[in-house]
Amino acid sequence: MTSNRRALLVLNTRAKPAREAAAGVVVDLQAAGFIVLLAKDDASGWQEGVPAGVEIVQANEQAADGCEVVVVLGGDGTILRAAERARNSSVPILSVNLGHVGFLAEAESEDVHAVTDAIVDRRWHVEERMALDIRVFDASKEVMRTWALNEVSLEKAAGARMIDVLVVVDGRPLSRWGCDGVVAASPTGSTAYAFSAGGPVMWPEVEAMLLVPLSAHALFARPLVVGPSSVISFELAEWSECLLAADSRRTYDIKGSNRVEVRRNPVPVRLARLADTPFTDRLVAKFALPVDGWRV
Repeated sequence: MTSNRRALLVLNTRAKPAREAAAGVVVDLQAAGFIVLLAKDDASGWQEGVPAGVEIVQANEQAADGCEVVVVLGGDGTILRAAERARNSSVPILSVNLGHVGFLAEAESEDVHAVTDAIVDRRWHVEERMALDIRVFDASKEVMRTWALNEVSLEKAAGARMIDVLVVVDGRPLSRWGCDGVVAASPTGSTAYAFSAGGPVMWPEVEAMLLVPLSAHALFARPLVVGPSSVISFELAEWSECLLAADSRRTYDIKGSNRVEVRRNPVPVRLARLADTPFTDRLVAKFALPVDGWRV
């Protein structure tokens, strides 16, 4: 069988179960006429050797160009890496959880073959998730720009004193915090770092951004939810230096007097879904919430 259908495979190569599952996915997709692609970083970590016929591509935001789907085998960290690979082409991401929580994953490890069958038959739909646009300014000059699916954090260096940051929303000053850091999250990221820092969970369809201070020494230091058209700015005191992390993957040193702006990114991340599972059910399952006795 010949076909021009292409799929990019992204996996946690450090985990043997992921490598074993990936080998099966390659076999299933190639049998259906797919060309399976693998980024160089994943290929180099595949201890048993990359399966025959798999094409190796550059590990960058163009890796998924020409593909109809990105297949992920791993946990949430692997999914975030897959989002980087699919960024240029907006290819949907279909993930199988082989990690711990796997909050973004669509299926569990025992469903791998069902997932490949669904890919072959195109039995999935796309859910768009809001992403963040992050810009760093030195005075009026933009010096860095990146994006995030979950969150962007500004944190003091290990062992350093707290940072001093003025929070500005839509051009108006809100509060100055002496703190260990701040997190700005999307609805998707509300169940990640922001949740651990005491922020609320937001349903994915909510169009908003979440702002959470980290260990702020201030009377007013509560998590805040702002509208999707708002711009959140963090203005650092001259002596404050910290680390900016986008999705805990792309990191940058931010010096004092810099300004960091966070707004809604016009390009969403596209997740492939096999079923319309209510977010409430996903929340209960992933966090093992107690609902015993509830009557269906």
